Amino acid sequence: MARPTLAQDIERRVKDLILDRALGPGDPLPTEPELMELFAAGRVSVREALKALQAMNVVEIRRGFGTFVGSLSLTPFAEGLAFRAVVRHGRGEPGLLELMKVREALETGLVDAVSAGIPAEDLAVLWSLVATMEAEAARDGRVARSTDRAFHLALYASLDNHLLSEVLDAFWAAMDRVRASTDDGHQDPATTCRQHHEIVVAVAAGDGARAAAAVRAHFDGIRTRLERDPARAVARG
Repeated sequence: MARPTLAQDIERRVKDLILDRALGPGDPLPTEPELMELFAAGRVSVREALKALQAMNVVEIRRGFGTFVGSLSLTPFAEGLAFRAVVRHGRGEPGLLELMKVREALETGLVDAVSAGIPAEDLAVLWSLVATMEAEAARDGRVARSTDRAFHLALYASLDNHLLSEVLDAFWAAMDRVRASTDDGHQDPATTCRQHHEIVVAVAAGDGARAAAAVRAHFDGIRTRLERDPARAVARG
């Protein structure tokens, strides 16, 4: 295994510093000269490390103001997922199918917990989004991706798990990025509306098994198309 470069070692030490000082997003970090002194490193290595950490949203460099702990968002993770899937999809490999299966496993595994006690206000949001889907389907002949995405995020909101919400949204962002490169225009708005309606009915009834089956059925169409023709199929919500 190759030894880490000096810049990579500084990356690790900056992360350790954030943890040791219990810093959070937006908190100031030592200045560049202070980091150079703290790590006994040159300016070039420190800057290289900070730029790499900025690309991962670990730090944020504000010109003229200093360096701060970054947002720690999963955007780079989503971009990595998307790029991997696009490259493999373009080579006729099952990159998109793999991405879809991971997302399906997450959603079907969690919807039972949602069904155990979803708050009335969250249920109202889901019904409202289904109504929006139906209106979009009737008006535009398609369901907007933003509405579909909002539905799946709202479905798991009651679990009150910020990391889960970010991970699910990262998968959405990745699949949208893949779609931009491979979209074949396929869409069945009536099926989309019916499937989302069935999910809400099951969740509202507190029937976890039925809800999981409804979520799984929601993925059946894209799974079948991807397994049959991975070079042409496109992810649907």
